[in-house]
Amino acid sequence: MTNNILRIDASASSDTSVTRKLTDAIIARLGTAQITVRDLAAQPLPQIDTEWVTARALPQDQRSQGQADHLALSDKLIAEIEAADTLVIGVPIYNFTIPAALKAWVDQIARVGVTFHYTDKGPQGLIKGKRAILAVASGGVPVGSDMDFATGYMKTVLGFLGITDVSIIAAERVAADAEASLANANKQIAALAA
Repeated sequence: MTNNILRIDASASSDTSVTRKLTDAIIARLGTAQITVRDLAAQPLPQIDTEWVTARALPQDQRSQGQADHLALSDKLIAEIEAADTLVIGVPIYNFTIPAALKAWVDQIARVGVTFHYTDKGPQGLIKGKRAILAVASGGVPVGSDMDFATGYMKTVLGFLGITDVSIIAAERVAADAEASLANANKQIAALAA
């Protein structure tokens, strides 16, 4: 049993969202003591801006109170990741890539000196010992194909932060054959190690 799950929902749809159905099923399969839910569609995150970039570039002890306040949400999002054993992330493929809401989350959590740092051998992730499961849904794009810029991007970002244990549960080409797509995804979920 996984003790702590961070669930990230990014689909703009609510009741009809395939990724939300998949994340429900994944969490049911894993079992858990505690779930933290971050619904990026219901509660959109702000885009990073000049003040955010300026504040995150300063050492913590050199930030003004206003600069610290500007990073407070980012700090909270990172703390949610750090507290989790497993991240279950709903990744609907919109126009070949991830939704803007999910990209805003990535921008908030990718912080030099906090979630990764640079070394003479390149960047190194600082978030270790986590598992991520991506619940991916596409209307017509085959997951893993040259047209799928979402799953490769998410695996790259998570690996960059230090999360290299990444599984993909895919309901691909839902618009072509929803029933077969969901049946295949449910088989993948049933095969997940709890």
